[in-house]
Amino acid sequence: MTGLVLFVVALFCLFLGYSVAFTFAGVSLIVGVAVLGVDLFAFMPYRIMSIMKNTILMAVPMFIFMGIVLQKTGLAERLLESSAKLFGGISGGVAISTIIVGTLLAASTGVVGASVVAMGVISLPVMLKNNYHQPTAAGVICASGTLGQIIPPSIILIILGDVMGVPVGDLFQAAVIPGMLLVIFYTLYILVLGQIKPDLMPPIEVTESKRELMVQALKDIVPPLVLILVVLGSIFSGVATPTESSAIGAVGAIMLSMFYGTFSLSKLHEISKETVKVTSMVFAVLIGATAFAMVFSYSGSEYIIEDFFLDMSGGKWTFIIIAMLAILLLGFFIDFIEIAFLVVPILLPVAIALDINLVWFAILISMNLQTSFLTPPFGFSLFYLKGVAPKWMKTTTIYKGVIPFVIMQIIVLLLILSFPEHLIM
Repeated sequence: MTGLVLFVVALFCLFLGYSVAFTFAGVSLIVGVAVLGVDLFAFMPYRIMSIMKNTILMAVPMFIFMGIVLQKTGLAERLLESSAKLFGGISGGVAISTIIVGTLLAASTGVVGASVVAMGVISLPVMLKNNYHQPTAAGVICASGTLGQIIPPSIILIILGDVMGVPVGDLFQAAVIPGMLLVIFYTLYILVLGQIKPDLMPPIEVTESKRELMVQALKDIVPPLVLILVVLGSIFSGVATPTESSAIGAVGAIMLSMFYGTFSLSKLHEISKETVKVTSMVFAVLIGATAFAMVFSYSGSEYIIEDFFLDMSGGKWTFIIIAMLAILLLGFFIDFIEIAFLVVPILLPVAIALDINLVWFAILISMNLQTSFLTPPFGFSLFYLKGVAPKWMKTTTIYKGVIPFVIMQIIVLLLILSFPEHLIM
């Protein structure tokens, strides 16, 4: 019962609003000492040192830094404004540009919160000013901002690679087609909706000539796109590891801000502080989760979980369905980082015992977490947008807007389940 008590008490404390890192560490310490004795934690310094020496996890602060640079220096705003004018002459043009910029931000940052907030601040006022259907505008921003969960260099993929012992480069390659499928589905939905009901997403007035728009778009879109291709291309080609590529991305983001004339030492100081805050949160959670996993494992609970799933009829498909439902439900209440460090280590031995492809399983988990970010009533992306939306915009408006995108997420998830050999590179 030790593992069950540990898990239930930790979830209860999280629901009460206690700090994630200290909840994991505190509950593990209390339960571990009470049941297994204080000597168990003699191994903890070695585990912490192992985390600090992990070169894979060095990519996390680098990609976070890269994303915050693009946000704080106004590069994301330039991308959105330029692409909005480029597509503004058609119904749903601003929405399509939001999806494009969301894709580029996802491929630049991997940080969902930053992408949703950035586009909520920049894109939402433009759409509302041009009489866009409010639920559709909100849904587009939430959905495109959440692409950072699956499109490389996704932070969750880096963490899952470390937790599951899978090469991060393999996960990045496997995530490309599912991520692009989502982008295609979103874009086609907006195009069709714009044709059927153009009054929901009217075209915006563009005063510049087509030539001027193209020149401006090339100037604002091509340099960030080159940076993305260099970062991901170096990983996929084997020229650099994800950690080395993350350093290239961080330096490249600084060079881009210099190129556009938005760099300053004061902004660099602000960006660095923000990076340290986010990174500290991630690693504090990781250390707390390590203590949790140690108590859970040494109590023998993981063997009970493994025997439970292996004895069930239906084999791996029963396990996958239950695991996906559990992750989806937990994703309503706790962040993806906690799920990666808390739930995935419990499921991993079962997946290995059932001979499940771990790359495929990791992509399913990432897609599932992305869906939970969007699903009412507790999706994190919904609250990110609500925090920057006008006060008069109702939460139910945002809920209504994301429903079509949640359906598209589920369709792509089912496609990955059905055709793994075709959709996982």
